[in-house]
Amino acid sequence: MHRSGTAMAWNVFKFCTALRGLGSVMILLVLGVVGVTYYAVVLTNYGPALSQGGFDSLAALTILLLFHFLLGMLLWSYFSVVLTDPGVVPPNWRPACDEERGGESDPLNSMEFDNSNPRFRFCRKCNQPKPERCHHCSVCGRCVLKMDHHCVWVVNCVGALNYKYFLLFLFYTFLETTLVTLALMPHFIAFFSDEEIPGTPGTLATTFLSFVLNLAFALSVMGFLIMHISLVAGNTTTIEAYEKKTSGKWRYDLGRKKNFEQVFGMDKRYWFIPGYSEEDLRRMPELQGLEYPSKPDFDSQ
Repeated sequence: MHRSGTAMAWNVFKFCTALRGLGSVMILLVLGVVGVTYYAVVLTNYGPALSQGGFDSLAALTILLLFHFLLGMLLWSYFSVVLTDPGVVPPNWRPACDEERGGESDPLNSMEFDNSNPRFRFCRKCNQPKPERCHHCSVCGRCVLKMDHHCVWVVNCVGALNYKYFLLFLFYTFLETTLVTLALMPHFIAFFSDEEIPGTPGTLATTFLSFVLNLAFALSVMGFLIMHISLVAGNTTTIEAYEKKTSGKWRYDLGRKKNFEQVFGMDKRYWFIPGYSEEDLRRMPELQGLEYPSKPDFDSQ
């Protein structure tokens, strides 16, 4: 049994090390897909169509404007997820109630995870207390505030401070890939017709590859986006989804409107950009990842 446990721990360690090793490779892969798509849409098909005049030029201009706008928002959201720390437990952090007691209690004994009171927990790997909704990431090797998951595509954990940016990345990726799929579909269908297709073998291959890649990403991202919309509606993370099923009632479900605001903020001007207003950051402590309001009936327990 001990040998089996050791082997499992070693396998998990190797898996986490492999995920860390992906690093910039995944970023380069994302940029590579963007580059192939840009070449197919802008340089090969719709850029040259601007000089044709008439309706074709107007349609090409519309597609190019939408393409560049969505691409800009996609890349802005993507690098916001990549470069934003998901949230780390502050040094010497203690729960408010522990500070009120003067910090005399032993965290190893008093702050173990308790299903009846999940606000008091202790991470044995980091050897420190951790806030509610905080989980340890084996890939990053630290506790992450309101951790959702570790995403290899963004080479980062998705947590309290960058979850909104991740959702916007999914949202704009879905819109962009759907636009590209629809824009290149006539060219893709032309491959299977008897008509002569203009272009070199290289440009035709790029158009074909770009259509297939964007169709695949649109379908897969749509599934992830629907899943995360349901998680936001219930104020749940991917990790917490299982806990929510087993507990029956969820203490953080405050209604769809307040659940949405805990991720996107209250200022509507900032809902679709990767950022928050200073007023929201000041009046909503849950955006910092350390404190979360819960249902009154849970607070009274």
